[in-house]
Amino acid sequence: MSRIITVRDALREAMSEEMRRDENVFLLGEEVAEYDGAYKVSKGMLEEFGAKRVIDTPIAELGFAGIAVGAAMNGLRPICEFMTWNFAVLAFDQIVNNAAKTLSQSAGEFSCPIVFRGPSGAAGQLAQQHSQTFESWMGNVPGLKVISTVDAYDSKGLLKAAIRDNDPVCFMESETCYGDKGEVPEEEYLIPIGLAKVKREEKDVTLVSFNKMVKVCMAAAEELEKEGISAEVIDLRTIRPLDYKTIVESIKKTNRLVVVDESWPMFGVSSEIAYGIQRYAFDYLDAPIIRVNAADTSLGYAPTLVEEYMPNPTKVIKAVKEVMYVK
Repeated sequence: MSRIITVRDALREAMSEEMRRDENVFLLGEEVAEYDGAYKVSKGMLEEFGAKRVIDTPIAELGFAGIAVGAAMNGLRPICEFMTWNFAVLAFDQIVNNAAKTLSQSAGEFSCPIVFRGPSGAAGQLAQQHSQTFESWMGNVPGLKVISTVDAYDSKGLLKAAIRDNDPVCFMESETCYGDKGEVPEEEYLIPIGLAKVKREEKDVTLVSFNKMVKVCMAAAEELEKEGISAEVIDLRTIRPLDYKTIVESIKKTNRLVVVDESWPMFGVSSEIAYGIQRYAFDYLDAPIIRVNAADTSLGYAPTLVEEYMPNPTKVIKAVKEVMYVK
């Protein structure tokens, strides 16, 4: 049986179910307890699990991320919430130099089962320092797994899988999607880390994206259908490890690829996919790969600048018509 719930409810269910299943799982971060979470993702969890397992921290990301890494190395399974991944910059030493390297530095003796989670990407008029996209930043680091979700079903299933994983996982959400609703089964389920999902099966062109840009792709695909162009949409879901197989199988059918990535164009996820497809599926391409990214600049505050900066359905449609050679 399924019911319709929000993304924030799906994330809460994932954490709560895993905390009931395993007493070693706990949540810490700014405002996760008394305030029920900055986005109400952890609403009610303090009441159920108590202050020893739902822990409000000081505004000190480096400090509480370090506490979480130490706890993970000693047998616990922390969920470390950042109010936004923009604030996680302050904790990069713990994520990149400690969590990601624990297994290799200890020659396999210690693992670091920890989930760092919070929203990534722009969320309207939040200006330069609060609007960055971190999937490619974290995806560049060996030893980390990186997940980025958009809907309720994937958010719950992948977060549960991340909490049970023995490697450190960076889990990316979106502030603008917490209130989105979707079908989620009542019974327990997990989604394997590392598998993309075909959200829309078609034949003319492949659109590959992740996080809230999947919604942009779906909107573009619906408009393109009115013009007789059928666009297949793939949601990566996991950035590291990256599921090239699903993308290649799609390219074999459509022979054209547009990658939509909210991050900046230089050295990003879209660049990696473009390289990978020209390596693994070059002979199946009938047109050059086109990327649709955010503008190569910091995001301004004015709404007109936000509109120009962000990928949108109009920009995706233009790119699709280029690879389709349609004017």
